[in-house]
Amino acid sequence: MKSEYLLIDKVEGPLIVLSGVKDAAYDEIVRINTGGKIRTGKVVQISEDKVVIQVFENTTGLSIHNSSVNFTGRPLEIPLSKDILGRAFNGIGNPIDDAGEIFSEKNYDINGRPINPVARVYPRNFIQTGISAIDSLSTLIRGQKLPIFSGNGMPHNELAAQIVKQARLSEDANEEFAVVFAAMGVKHDDADYFKNVFEKSGVLGRVVMYINLANEPIVERISTPRCALTAAEYLAFEEGMHILVVMTDMTSYCEALRELSSSREEVPSRKGYPGYLYSDLASLYERAGMMEGRAGSITQIPILTMPSDDITHPVPDLTGYITEGQIVLGRDIFQRGIYPPINVLPSLSRLMKDGIGEGYTREDHPEIANQIFSSYSHVQEVAALSQVIGEDELSEIDKKYMEFGRQFEEKFIKQGFDENRDIYETLDLAWEIISILPKEELDRLSPEMIEKYYKG
Repeated sequence: MKSEYLLIDKVEGPLIVLSGVKDAAYDEIVRINTGGKIRTGKVVQISEDKVVIQVFENTTGLSIHNSSVNFTGRPLEIPLSKDILGRAFNGIGNPIDDAGEIFSEKNYDINGRPINPVARVYPRNFIQTGISAIDSLSTLIRGQKLPIFSGNGMPHNELAAQIVKQARLSEDANEEFAVVFAAMGVKHDDADYFKNVFEKSGVLGRVVMYINLANEPIVERISTPRCALTAAEYLAFEEGMHILVVMTDMTSYCEALRELSSSREEVPSRKGYPGYLYSDLASLYERAGMMEGRAGSITQIPILTMPSDDITHPVPDLTGYITEGQIVLGRDIFQRGIYPPINVLPSLSRLMKDGIGEGYTREDHPEIANQIFSSYSHVQEVAALSQVIGEDELSEIDKKYMEFGRQFEEKFIKQGFDENRDIYETLDLAWEIISILPKEELDRLSPEMIEKYYKG
């Protein structure tokens, strides 16, 4: 039987410290009663008989003398069923949409485990986002972890909303597809924006939302992605659905982790982040994938803002090590009025090669993607030269490259927020733009593909 403790040693920010505790467990949920007000917390540190507890709610008014602490003997668990589709929850899984509680025969521990590598199935089929720069050049594969690296002030929220409302499986229309959306540390107007976009576009019925607002406890921010991934695991591996998890903003999550680590007086690592930041992020990202003997899949798109647009910052740096590629938003492209401002050259999808081509997208996809990368890379060299000698002094072929670069950015990368291009439309557009260049410049394309698709 669990004991009740009547004396708290001290309260520091979101943390309370107790002494003389027996049989406490890491991540165990506790109930703190102060004058009839019940707060929830979890055990985050155990040292002999001393326990540190993170409180999910505000600790203002919490008395060290007139409070009782009860240990539940259970981790944080949430009820799950297919009824969660179309619903909105806070960061610890409580409904916030006034649509009632979720009833389930079983509660699920949010501290799930990464998928065992032995049980993994190699990802193959692609997920269509309707965004040309992603579908053709950094293709999202079912079961992949593909982050978006953004910066402050750039339209990553709009891009996240567009992916959620447009994403679909490329084929097998009889398979069920849904999106789990986790927002961490977002402002009220951003949260309302996401809800309104999903509602107006008619996709709300297949979206589950877990939202932690900027003014809510940072402890709750740590639980938000775990609740979302637990819901995704339930829908994927128990209900056989294909789930896309969009998590924004992972930088807010990491800053919450840093703040709590500082409160616990842990030794900081790079830029003040805790030394376990890598393993903590990995415990989230590695919950994506496909499993043998299970019909469903979990695909992740974590979105993070790079402080000062620094791709070497610990959050994007460690994320890049764990995930299978990245989509990078470029500020210079954004400032030229191009949406979505995807910088295709540093963007890549490491699993793309195994999920495109004949039988997946279209036979010409691998070759035209290679050619676009090669030609657009040469455009950067020509653009640098033109700044020195002037565009009028460029050779005729270099002028064609400059024209190709302009058309590629204005017609291919740039598309409307409500513009949903299927993969065939995207590939046809790619051929139309690459055909600005003469055939002899297309050294990444086979003669058969040029003969069949070249529009010159």
